[in-house]
Amino acid sequence: MSTPQLSKLVKVIHSNTGDFSSKLISLVDREPGSLLTPIAGSVRTDSRAYTSVQISESADIELNSDLVFANHSCSPSVIFDMENFEVRVVAHRALRAGEEVTFFYPSTEWEMQQPFECRCGSQKCLGLVRGAKFMDDDVLRRWWLNGHVERLLAARRKGGMESNGVPSTGVEINGI
Repeated sequence: MSTPQLSKLVKVIHSNTGDFSSKLISLVDREPGSLLTPIAGSVRTDSRAYTSVQISESADIELNSDLVFANHSCSPSVIFDMENFEVRVVAHRALRAGEEVTFFYPSTEWEMQQPFECRCGSQKCLGLVRGAKFMDDDVLRRWWLNGHVERLLAARRKGGMESNGVPSTGVEINGI
């Protein structure tokens, strides 16, 4: 379900194949780095879901909007800035009406609820997408990352992670 504002900005193209190939298309032109839309939803601290986006080391947000149809790309058109609850156009290029709205899932997700084989076709394509936890720091530097992912990476570099990927400070990442 879309808010009236969001429905003027994006459109869902539903797939009838049942293979997770629905997509979100921009209805507007936006300049590099500009705001596309605020993000609203219900914060979850109890569990992770395929339709949620990680907002911190210990919480996710259930999008409850057409934003849930924003697919992953290794060459994304937007970022999901979860500290400011905003969807912004990537800094290096504009978003044009008719273009697919995509974001880099490991920029928000430490460990994916449902890992998948990426087929974005980008020269930077990762192949298997499992989350930032499973990626080399040097590879991750190619993308913009949310603060909670940066903090988890810093803890990992300092050796502050248990073998299961939980920071040794005792902070759980949604039961992971």
